[in-house]
Amino acid sequence: MIADPLQSDHCAEKLRALGDPIRIKIIDSLRVCPMNVGELADCLELEVVTISHHLGVLRHAGLVERKKEGRFVVYSLHEGVFQRTKSARITEHIDLGCCRLEIPKSAP
Repeated sequence: MIADPLQSDHCAEKLRALGDPIRIKIIDSLRVCPMNVGELADCLELEVVTISHHLGVLRHAGLVERKKEGRFVVYSLHEGVFQRTKSARITEHIDLGCCRLEIPKSAP
């Protein structure tokens, strides 16, 4: 078997997880601060069940993690999801191994 220096299976899994506009919006929202499902639903004006489903996909891909805080489960970006660049134009990107995805910060 030929070695895969691109880690294409790993990269494709993460790209599939990011292949939905709602998931990209969740990633962008969690860049600001960790949130529970209800807070994300309010922020993105979507149903809790929809957010919960998409968080599960992102968590399975290793992009977000969850932590129990009291009676809530708080979601945050997995450590190392966003990498800083030195360019003034692009401040952050997701490093997927074989490629990187640049998501500009949303306007306040």
